[in-house]
Amino acid sequence: MEDFKLSGLLWRVGFSVALVLLTFNPTGHSYYHWLADGFPSITPAEAVAGLLLVGAWLFFVKSTLNAMGPVGLGLMVAFFASIVWWMVSKGWLDVGDRRTMAWVGLTILGLVLGIGMSWSHIRRELSGQASVDRVDQH
Repeated sequence: MEDFKLSGLLWRVGFSVALVLLTFNPTGHSYYHWLADGFPSITPAEAVAGLLLVGAWLFFVKSTLNAMGPVGLGLMVAFFASIVWWMVSKGWLDVGDRRTMAWVGLTILGLVLGIGMSWSHIRRELSGQASVDRVDQH
C-alpha cells in the first residue's frame, strides 16, 4: 500500500472538480452547453464525450459511496452546507447571486467527490485500519 500524501488528495480533488466543471459550469463553456447548442441532434464527438463523462461520474460516485457510505457522505455534505450557511450569515455570500452560488455548489460537489475518492487513504492514515473490498473465492 502506498503512503498517504497530500499531493494525492489534491490530485483527486482537482480531477473531481474538473469533472464537475467540465460537465457544467456557469461560464457557458461546458459539456452541457455544448450539447444544448445543437440539441436535439447529437454529433459523434458529443456522444463519445458524454459517454466518457458518464463513465467518470459513475466511477467517482461509486468510489465515494464505497469509501464513505451514505451516512459519511451525508455528514460531509452537511458539513459543507453548514460552512455555506455560516458564510451567508456573515454576509460573505449572497444567496441572491445565482452565479456565485452555482460556483459554490459546483465546487462543493467537486470537493465532496475528491475527498470521497481519498477517504480510504485518509481513514487508513488516521486510524491504521485499511478498507478493502470483500472478494469471495469459489
